[in-house]
Amino acid sequence: MRISGSTRIKPDASKPSPIDSRAALSRCWFAVYTTCRHEKKVVQHFTQRDIEHFLPLYRVNRKWKDGSRVTLQLPLFPGYVFVRICKSQRSSVLSVPGTLALVDGVGGVPAPVPECAIEALRGGMAERVLEPHPLLMVGQTARICSGAFAGMEGIVIHKGNGLRVVLTLTQIMQSIAVEVNEADLEPLDAAGRVLPQFTDSPAATSAA
Repeated sequence: MRISGSTRIKPDASKPSPIDSRAALSRCWFAVYTTCRHEKKVVQHFTQRDIEHFLPLYRVNRKWKDGSRVTLQLPLFPGYVFVRICKSQRSSVLSVPGTLALVDGVGGVPAPVPECAIEALRGGMAERVLEPHPLLMVGQTARICSGAFAGMEGIVIHKGNGLRVVLTLTQIMQSIAVEVNEADLEPLDAAGRVLPQFTDSPAATSAA
């Protein structure tokens, strides 16, 4: 399964004014919680309202009961769309049909999603096979050493003949599995120190 992305980026002027530049710096990425299976409809409304957004999608082949096959594009994080907005745009986002809330952090304040995480997702979609994965918090940890996800840490699992690293976006507590080669990984101990080799074979932890 490979993924693609649905994005809407408002073009920048060739020579932005200082005011425009300051406004751009004040904008942050947030996760918007949506009605189930309404992510694409929400994105259509964001496009119409010129709200910058990002909906990561992955491709999956399905077989219907009549034997026909179809390739679907589904949200990588079901129930969530990312938006890049300033504080004054929050009400505009929540007025869109199908949006439920901005994901909160400590104290009920909307929790920004690091821009590096969004950029890693965008870059990773072109490099690797990604797919949703159940939240996974226990297992052999490793750091990815190359590509868009370089420096990110997750839990290693075995799927088929290959390896995956399960990465979790803590702001929404949703995980994805990233296909990797063992040479792309640095095994880590419980304290985050690099190990000379995996303490257990990555194959010991299998994907469901």
